[in-house]
Amino acid sequence: MKNTLNNLVNGKITVEECEKRIKADNVLEISGIAKLDVNRKSRTGFPEAILADTKDYDDLVEILKTYYKELNIKDNLLITRLSNESYLKLVDDISFLKDKYNLIYNKKARILIISNKNYTNERKKFNYKVGIITAGTSDIFVAEEAKVILEETGVEVLSSYDVGIAGIHRLFPQIAHMIKEDVKILIICAGMEGALPSVIAGLVDIPIIAVPTSIGYGVGEGGKTALNSMLQSCAPGISVVNIDNGFGAAVYAITILKTFCLK
Repeated sequence: MKNTLNNLVNGKITVEECEKRIKADNVLEISGIAKLDVNRKSRTGFPEAILADTKDYDDLVEILKTYYKELNIKDNLLITRLSNESYLKLVDDISFLKDKYNLIYNKKARILIISNKNYTNERKKFNYKVGIITAGTSDIFVAEEAKVILEETGVEVLSSYDVGIAGIHRLFPQIAHMIKEDVKILIICAGMEGALPSVIAGLVDIPIIAVPTSIGYGVGEGGKTALNSMLQSCAPGISVVNIDNGFGAAVYAITILKTFCLK
C-alpha cells in the first residue's frame, strides 16, 4: 500500500489506478480455490478465517503453504471447524511453520489458531467484557468457538455452561455475577426449544446475541425449532445468528464493541 500511495503522490499512477491496486491487494487468490482477505485484521479487528470442514483436505494444505511459504505472509490465521483427526494430520503437513508460528488447537471449538511468535497480540485492546452462556453441556462446542474468536481479538470472556431452564435456579447466580462484572454483551447458546435467550433478555438491559444450536431430537432436531423460537421471542433486545454460528456471534459482538464501546 505504501508503494502504491508513493506512486500516486509522485504522479506515476492515476487516482483510479491507485484505487484498483489497493482493492486488488485486499484479496489474495490461491490457485483458483480460495480468495483470502489479507487485510481483514486491520479492517475488522479479527484475523482471516478459513472454514475447514467444507474444503478438500489437500486444498486446505495448499492454501496454507501458499499463504505462508510462497507468499511469506506473516499474519495470524484461524482455521475453523477443523476436526481433531484433520488437525493431527495437518500438523505434519505444515511442519515448516513450527519455527516461527504457534499452532494452538482448541478441540472443543474445533479451531486452529496459527499465531506468529513475533506478533504482539493486543489482548487488552478492549476494556470491555463479553459473557457467554450455554443451556447445556452439548452446546459448549458452539460457545467455545465464539470464545476463541473473542479472546483472539483481545476481548475478555466470562463463560458459564450448562445453566439452562431445565434447572433455572442454576442461572440466576451466573447472571448476577456477569452483571456485577459489567459485561457489555451476552452470547447465549441453546438447543432444544431455545428458550434461554428469551429468559435472560427479560432479566438484563444489555444486548443479547442468541445462537441456536443443532442439539435436539424429534421436532427440535437440527436446531430449527430453537432458531424459530429465538426469532419470535417476545423479549426485546435479542439478535439471532444462524444455527451453530458461534463464529458469527463473536464477530457481531466485536463489531458492537468497536462501533459503540470504543467511541
